Amino acid sequence: MAKRAIFEDVSEARRPAAQGGVIDAARRGNRAAVRIWLWVLFALVVVMIAVGGLTRLTDSGLSITEWAPLSGAIPPLSEADWQAEFDAYRAIPEYQLQNRGMSMSEFQFIYWWEWGHRQLGRVIGLVWALGFLGLLVTKSIPPGWTGRLLALGALGGLQGAIGWWMVASGLTGTMLDVASYRLATHLGLAFVILSLIAWYVLSMSRPEGALLQARRDRDATLMSWGTVLVAGVFLQVLIGALVAGIDAGRGYTDWPLMAGGFTPPGMWELSPWWRNLFENDGTVQFIHRVSGYVLFAVIIVAWWRARRSAYVATRGAFLAVLAVAVLQMVIGIVTVMYSAPWQLAILHQFGAVVLICLAVRARHRAKYPLPQSVRA
Repeated sequence: MAKRAIFEDVSEARRPAAQGGVIDAARRGNRAAVRIWLWVLFALVVVMIAVGGLTRLTDSGLSITEWAPLSGAIPPLSEADWQAEFDAYRAIPEYQLQNRGMSMSEFQFIYWWEWGHRQLGRVIGLVWALGFLGLLVTKSIPPGWTGRLLALGALGGLQGAIGWWMVASGLTGTMLDVASYRLATHLGLAFVILSLIAWYVLSMSRPEGALLQARRDRDATLMSWGTVLVAGVFLQVLIGALVAGIDAGRGYTDWPLMAGGFTPPGMWELSPWWRNLFENDGTVQFIHRVSGYVLFAVIIVAWWRARRSAYVATRGAFLAVLAVAVLQMVIGIVTVMYSAPWQLAILHQFGAVVLICLAVRARHRAKYPLPQSVRA
């Protein structure tokens, strides 16, 4: 027999292949494919929020008086179809009390806005359904994510139902517009869906193992501040929807005072008192102003606390929230001073979209700080 080498048993040739750990073994699915799909949904929801805002600003939301999720995808195709839609609109309070005498061409203008808004909702639902089923069939969804992605679709379906619940509030009685609190619910859920997608995109942009590693270095205090920022921006969005619902942004055009005083006149003139919180344009605009000041102060404090973070990306994320908050406040003031023209109003709404997404990113950076060099 040939003699064996002293170190033969530990030679490279006989060394077994390295085995991955538990985290590596769990790396299944196609995170890139899921991320692309989420980005498409994110862009569509942003467009949906803008179209919804323009639908409200053009007083188009009540032009379609029935909810037909399937057949409603087909617009009027003949003169008789248009006449039937117009007759249905002429039976509701908005036409009888505000738009009596409207021509067919004027009705068609507001009809197309609302039809486009609903059609875009159908497109979002279709993109979600096809994407989810495709990812599910190809086993591209990472472990633990199926329920979260399915919840997005459920929230989208709920949003459609709430949209009709909102529209139905303006079809009877003496209502000239939809109920402002229902409008706030509808817009609020849209921002919830958008924020969830933003969080999921951020998480899908990094491997699961990297997230688990980064979570060990999370800043619990900054995470709490991030939660406060997201909640504060969301609350301000809801109050802004109440302002839009009753056109409260056009009643008092001076700033920083309101009709020459700190508070508007007749702030509590409606009875019972709680109606002023939803129906009194001066009260609603005052609350929106004050809550904006409070939110801005909170953002400054959160940014100041984030300056002590050891991570450059985390500090930058909170600084971005502060920068956009300054811009958003300036746009809001100018919008009020010019009596809320639709161009400034929709810009202000888009600013809210950017702000809440940046707040979500700031919280994500606090929970999962990005790796950096020792020099950084």
